[in-house]
Amino acid sequence: MSEGKETISKFLGTYFDRDLVLRLSRWAGIVGWIVLAVYLANWLGSVAQFSVQFASGLFFQKGMSAVDVFNMFTPYLLQPLPGFVYFIGLQAVSQVLLVFLDIEDNLRRAARK
Repeated sequence: MSEGKETISKFLGTYFDRDLVLRLSRWAGIVGWIVLAVYLANWLGSVAQFSVQFASGLFFQKGMSAVDVFNMFTPYLLQPLPGFVYFIGLQAVSQVLLVFLDIEDNLRRAARK
């Protein structure tokens, strides 16, 4: 395991700044969590408002069946879906950037030997 003894030299022949890519990866992960939290908070508020209005009888009509009640609630099941998609996409971007940095580092290490 001589990998720990290698000196890391800054190679200026690259097209990107390693520190900038690491910061971008970190920010993509952070923004992903923020987006997910905002969508979930918005969804919880909407579900709470709907629950209060439904419990007070605002949405009830004479002759409603269980299917009608379920159909009134289904849009609230789909509301957080875009937040999950954005979260997964931003987390994937974060990890892909790190993988590309590892690939580049391994290629440089292999070229030195």
